[in-house]
Amino acid sequence: MTLLPTASRPRPGHPARGTGSPPHDTVRDVRSPGQRGQRRAGWVLASPYLVHVLVFTAIPMVVAVVLSLTDYGFLGGTHWVGLANYTEALGDPTFRKATLNTVLYTIVAVPVTMAIALGVAVALNQRVRFQRVFRAAFYLPQVTATVAIALVWKWIYDPNIGLANVLLSFLGLGEVHWLTDPEWALPAVMLLGVWQGLGAKMIIYLAALQQVPRELLEAARVDGAGRWQTFRHVTWPMLRPATFFVLVTSVVGAFQVFDQVYVLTPTGGPLHSTDVLTFDIYMNAFDGLRFGYASAESVLLLLMIGVVTLFSLRLRKADET
Repeated sequence: MTLLPTASRPRPGHPARGTGSPPHDTVRDVRSPGQRGQRRAGWVLASPYLVHVLVFTAIPMVVAVVLSLTDYGFLGGTHWVGLANYTEALGDPTFRKATLNTVLYTIVAVPVTMAIALGVAVALNQRVRFQRVFRAAFYLPQVTATVAIALVWKWIYDPNIGLANVLLSFLGLGEVHWLTDPEWALPAVMLLGVWQGLGAKMIIYLAALQQVPRELLEAARVDGAGRWQTFRHVTWPMLRPATFFVLVTSVVGAFQVFDQVYVLTPTGGPLHSTDVLTFDIYMNAFDGLRFGYASAESVLLLLMIGVVTLFSLRLRKADET
């Protein structure tokens, strides 16, 4: 007697052989009710931040792009002008001067601040007396209002009673008109930016230094490496992720510098020597009431920051490979 093969019964929850993909209900039920509840809770907890980004970032960006294509000026009618604002901005000497000042500020202030912050972090990573006091003192300017700091520095730069010229005269040097001399106005703003931005970068470097394995440092010392060799071949490679983060955030922040420029030189400095992009956008928007033109400048600033960020990411990826 010949036994004919019989089809095996599919087990509950499993598809029968030869029927293709499992039913939709089976795929949908892969996650347990607890996992689905955690996912919903995550969206609920993230919703305030998402709403904040939507209302105060995404929508204003879209509105700025739309306004940049009009001649909106708050008073009077609004007309569609297309790319006329962008053409005017690219041909405007004041905009080009502001762009140059912003680039100069970034090129000088960012590397100098990063170098000093790294040196301070290395020093404060050692066992020294009053270590916590020094750390707090270096970080204090970061949490102080920029306007208050700028007002203090404006007094320091005062040509008659300012502390800067008093120090120069004590050293036998001539006085400097820090905020009224076109050659010194932008460096004066840079000096303030370096001093105020030192704390945040120092904290990031300090946290990265504390993550360097002690075993590697001890092995380098056993092999006869000096302090500089240990830092160069052991510590510095471990700091590359922190350095990249500090670099990108510092460049983005430098392109948006405004408060100290506005307080120290309310008119943009002599001969527009401290006129940066954000200050020029502010003056065109709220002093000249040219919101369409100012929106076009804002879009161009956003594109510059995006290009710099993408370039930094490419460098980071090339360094990793």
